[in-house]
Amino acid sequence: MLGETPVHEAIADRSATGIKKTRPVWLRVGCFVLLTYAISAPFEYLAISSGSMGAAGGLYALGGMWSPGIAAFLTAAIFRLRIASFGWRWGETRYQLWSMSIPFLYCLVGYGLVWLLGLGGLKADQVIPRLQYLPLGLTMTCLAALGEEIGWNGFLVPQLAREYRFTTVALTRGIVWSIWHYPMIIAGVYANQTPVWFNLICFTTMITGISFILTWLRLKSGSLWTGMFFHASHNWFIQAYFTRLTTATAITAYFIDEFGAILALLSIMLAYLFWRMRGSLPVGSRVL
Repeated sequence: MLGETPVHEAIADRSATGIKKTRPVWLRVGCFVLLTYAISAPFEYLAISSGSMGAAGGLYALGGMWSPGIAAFLTAAIFRLRIASFGWRWGETRYQLWSMSIPFLYCLVGYGLVWLLGLGGLKADQVIPRLQYLPLGLTMTCLAALGEEIGWNGFLVPQLAREYRFTTVALTRGIVWSIWHYPMIIAGVYANQTPVWFNLICFTTMITGISFILTWLRLKSGSLWTGMFFHASHNWFIQAYFTRLTTATAITAYFIDEFGAILALLSIMLAYLFWRMRGSLPVGSRVL
């Protein structure tokens, strides 16, 4: 009996230390996630009721996209966190440029494969003319994407990185981000013509895959702006450019945009590449 006391005390000490270490992080993250889902719910309801993401001039979609940002500010106020810790500094310009370029590159490869393999056609006469919409389109998309990335890149990633390794941080961001979209996908207002289960699998795979890129860029640069540029570039090139350049066959929907197999597969390869580079991140990010 005398020998058991120190063991029990040691276990209690370790348990208490573990609670101190992880519980505040998950309290903050849990509060943020719940607030994000709660704030976005009315906007999702309005969009679903109207049957379109573009209803009310896109205001329902804009309100939903700003929900993570609003939730981040509220969570910071509740837990008395410094908003300055969100990562407002610009960082090195090369990371901002890569953030804008990477989505274009994987879209070019993905849609290029669709066209080359005959899985969809190319409106060749529209390749150059549609680029005239890039400056204004990307600017408007940045304004919407900023609302999300204040939440995901500004709050969620750095909070998780305080205690957890790169893989856990990237996976958590991807899962939380994916599930947040599920009501819209299941309702069919943010989806394509393939079955719901296929939409969910491809979308979740793609979002989780690119979360490894977004997480790496955020931790490497120290800047939430990498998320905004990446997110905006991803949305514009998929939704407003490459998909609109593609003519559909009976199977095209199974391969293109955010709900198709091509970008989902490419995101897995890119996730592995950035996972391999996790050792280059700041030691304080617990990346090893």
